[in-house]
Amino acid sequence: MTVHISALDLNLLRVFDAVLEEKSVTRAGARLGLSQSAVSHALNRLRYALDDELFQRDSQGMTPTPRAMEIGPRLHAALASLQAAVTPADFDPGVSERRFTIAAGPYSCSVLVPALVGRMASVAPNTRLEISEITADLVESLDAGLIDFVIAAFDDVPARFGQEVLIEEQLAWIVRSGHPLTEGEVNLERLVATPHVHVASRRATLGGGRRGLSMRSSYEDAGAFEGELARRGLTRNIGVTVPDTYAALAVVARSDMVSLIPRRLALISAQSGRLQLIAPPYASPTLEVNMLYRSDRLGDPAIAWMRQLLLDVCAEL
Repeated sequence: MTVHISALDLNLLRVFDAVLEEKSVTRAGARLGLSQSAVSHALNRLRYALDDELFQRDSQGMTPTPRAMEIGPRLHAALASLQAAVTPADFDPGVSERRFTIAAGPYSCSVLVPALVGRMASVAPNTRLEISEITADLVESLDAGLIDFVIAAFDDVPARFGQEVLIEEQLAWIVRSGHPLTEGEVNLERLVATPHVHVASRRATLGGGRRGLSMRSSYEDAGAFEGELARRGLTRNIGVTVPDTYAALAVVARSDMVSLIPRRLALISAQSGRLQLIAPPYASPTLEVNMLYRSDRLGDPAIAWMRQLLLDVCAEL
C-alpha cells in the first residue's frame, strides 16, 4: 500500500509518536495537551490512512503492531528534524520546556543524576529530564533520537557516535561496620581469606554488526586483582555471585563477606554508617564512565547545552 504524505495530517503523526513512546493514550494526551478522546480519534484516522491497527490495547498498555514498530523510529527522527528546523538557533535554558532523555544504569543514577537534577532545577527549571534503563533497543533509540545521551562504560563505539569521559572512577572493597578487616592492616592474604561477594562480569553488544555498541554492564579493574593473585599464587574465596552492585551491597551489609565496587557508590552507601571502605592492597587502575550521543545531533543547541552541563556537573563530583 502506497501512502502519500499529502494525505496525512502532521498532527496525527505527532499523536502516533507520543503514543508509541508513552505506551498510553492518557499519558500521550497529557504530553500533547489533548483529551483522551482526541488522541483516540487521531489514532483511528491514522489507522484508516495507513490501513493498519497500529496499536493493540493489552495489560502492558498500548502495544505497537509490527507496522508501527517499523515506521516508528524513522517517523520520530523525521519529526525531530522538523522540530530542529523551526527551533530558534539559540537555546535559553531559563525558559525552555525541552525534554531530555538519558539512558543510564544504577551507578549513574546514584552518583551522577542527583547532582544533575539539582543543577537543572537551578538553571533550567522548566525543562524535563527522563532517565531510562539501558535496553536491547538502545542503538535504535539513539539513532531515532528517542534517547539523547547514554552514560555507561563502552568498549567499541561506531564512528557516528561521540564519546567523552564523564567520570574517572576507582574501585574499593567494602565491608560491614565492625568487620574484622576494619581492624589493622589489610593485606592481600587477609583479603582472599574472607569470602567475597562477586559481581558478575557482563558485556553486551547492542544493535548488532558494525553499527552496534559494545558495552560493559559491570565495573571491573581490568584484571588487576586476579592478576595480583596469580602472581602471588593465591586464590580468592567467592561466597556468592550476584548480578549487580546493589545486590552486593545488600549482602555485605548483612554478612561477613567483602565486595569490590565503584568507590563513589561505596562512599554513598557508607553514609548510613553500616558499611566501611577498604583501599585495595594492590595497584588498582582508574576506570572511565563515559557519555555517548549521536555526533550529528550536536547541531541542536539544546543537545549541545546538555552535553556541556553533564561535563560541568561531573567535573564537580
